[in-house]
Amino acid sequence: MSQRTKKQATLLDALLSIGFLVAVLVTCLVVLKEYEISAHIPLIVGGIFIGCVAIFKLGFTWKELEDGILNTINSTMPSILILLVVGMLIGTWILSGVVPSMIYWGLNILSPGIFLVATTLICAIVSISTGSSWTTAGTIGIALLGIGSALGIPAKIVAGAIISGAYFGDKMSPLSDTTNLAPAMAGTTLFEHIKHMLYTTIPALVISLILYAVIGLKYAGNQIDTSQITEIQTALLGNFNTLSPLLLLIPAAVIIMVILKVPAVPALIIGTLLGGVVGIVVQDASIADAFVIAKSGYVSNTGMEFVDSLLTRGGLDSMLGTVSLMLCALVTGGILEKTGMLEVLAKSILKVAKGTFGLIFATIFTCIATNLAVADQYLSIVIPGSMYKDAFRKQGLDPKNLSRALEDSATITSPLIPWNTCGAYMSATLGVGSFAFLPFAFFNLLCPIISLIYGATGISIAKLPKEETIKEHSIA
Repeated sequence: MSQRTKKQATLLDALLSIGFLVAVLVTCLVVLKEYEISAHIPLIVGGIFIGCVAIFKLGFTWKELEDGILNTINSTMPSILILLVVGMLIGTWILSGVVPSMIYWGLNILSPGIFLVATTLICAIVSISTGSSWTTAGTIGIALLGIGSALGIPAKIVAGAIISGAYFGDKMSPLSDTTNLAPAMAGTTLFEHIKHMLYTTIPALVISLILYAVIGLKYAGNQIDTSQITEIQTALLGNFNTLSPLLLLIPAAVIIMVILKVPAVPALIIGTLLGGVVGIVVQDASIADAFVIAKSGYVSNTGMEFVDSLLTRGGLDSMLGTVSLMLCALVTGGILEKTGMLEVLAKSILKVAKGTFGLIFATIFTCIATNLAVADQYLSIVIPGSMYKDAFRKQGLDPKNLSRALEDSATITSPLIPWNTCGAYMSATLGVGSFAFLPFAFFNLLCPIISLIYGATGISIAKLPKEETIKEHSIA
């Protein structure tokens, strides 16, 4: 049997393949959204189509495509392991009282004179401690929205502050699925990714707080009703033996390990074990409770809906949906990468967008465009991450520049788009339209702008050592 002649993928092949994938995703996630179809099967359907193009048009064998898929999955296995450990860590940190303590003490910073600033910081603390912007907005966010309304502050301004704080935590928390997904797609490590994001995230937060402080001066003389906050704190205290600030030594220990360059998986496992031990010793949980919660997650039964929604989460099982989404995306991404379609598409875009700034601009533009077209923040990380992964290395740029750009655009802009899953959720949960709160979601607006400024000026742009730079090769 003669060996099949392999053809080089063309721009038309890439556009046809990715166009079909986007069409399937848009049809399932946007047009048929009432059926609540997840992105998993549409990704597989897109992968099947692209595989057919690769086999029947380009001459690839299934074994070659399978090798590409497995190589791509293998490169992200450390991130998948981290996701699974993070799920266990969330469960044991709630059991031990670590997460409830973060929420309890965070609520103490509420002040009438700086309500909008306090709202942003509270939501940031809760989101960092839970790793979820959705949970933050749907619980503490609703309570703060009610308080803001009683103070006479327009709901659209309060909603903007809530979303700014919630997405600060969602972006920076090692417990967040997007914070784990972005470095996985870019090819860097979780904690390197988080540290690199500080350059854009901290300035964006500081500027946002200043703007909220200026706006808040108008309402500084109003009296605040803290009854809802008191109810939440009482419910928390009533269900844990102690919410001492000393419990925060557990996350502090993980942070210290990160600073000392302990690898992510061992550091998070130690944090998980500490949470389980403290839950048993301090909160009177049984050993069986610790094992079950690490696997299935913590279930809160305080009787208060806000608190139960905040604390019913975690466990290894909670991460399986995200892991399966990653695997489905990596199947398709592996075929696109093996056939050279991603490379030819990226190179076509980069013919217009040249240099470091052009590459970062192309990444941010593609992420926002994907958010608009596909209406899903995860895919807005996965697709551009796969497209530009090699392009960053060929320009001698560290992959953490790509992972930061992905979060500065895909994660951050998702709640500002009404038909995006995040935008629809935030609008429905807070009762404020996306276009109404958009001008006041300062943090979300500033992150991509600051990222572009850094791309243009070279500030905080990390370079690869010369020996690690991929030598660019031409595509016939």
